[in-house]
Amino acid sequence: MNKSILIADDNIEIIKILKPYIEKEGFSIITALNGRDALDKFKTYNPQLILLDIMMPELDGMEVCKLIRQDSNTPIIMITAKSEDSDKILSLDSGADDYIVKPFSPGEVVARIKAVLRRIQPIEENLPNKINYPPLEIDIINYSVKLENKFVNLTKKEIEVLWLLSTSPNTIFSRDSLLDNIWGIDYFGDPRTVDTHIKRIRAKLKLKGEYNWDIKTIWGLGYKFEVQDV
Repeated sequence: MNKSILIADDNIEIIKILKPYIEKEGFSIITALNGRDALDKFKTYNPQLILLDIMMPELDGMEVCKLIRQDSNTPIIMITAKSEDSDKILSLDSGADDYIVKPFSPGEVVARIKAVLRRIQPIEENLPNKINYPPLEIDIINYSVKLENKFVNLTKKEIEVLWLLSTSPNTIFSRDSLLDNIWGIDYFGDPRTVDTHIKRIRAKLKLKGEYNWDIKTIWGLGYKFEVQDV
């Protein structure tokens, strides 16, 4: 396994602080000081994980994250100086797996890295690679979703939420259960991110009750992928 981590931040002092802590965990470090260099280093070295600052010259972290997500599911942790919910949601919607708000401790960063990497689990052998609820098709290997034979532009996390719900039709998942399964038990962020992801999935699928399946909110309990006549 390629145990390298790309740190992309235009503040060289932050890189100097983080580097020894992450190397102590057995990772080699690749650095980039701007967004375009981060993209080049990603393509060259294919790191196991990326720490990506939002505010960088040439290309900001959001744009870099979106470009990487076009053809890669490499874990990305966004680093932001902003703590507003809108910035956190934008980070996750861009395809990030987690975010860290400055100022932070090196120990917190290492803990976040370990938590994200622990959540990368092989697909269970007893589950199919594709699930079909016509006209919906979910391909978890290629991280693609089609509706009426047209690709739907979902983020990595949105696909994982949809996949988890659809592999257990008519099963109610609490918000905490979805957080544990998708984001991991070590997730540090806002639990409302589940609600945001469900809302965006529904909007992108343009669900209006016209199919024999739907994503339902069970008030006070959670969410379920409701299918008629399963």
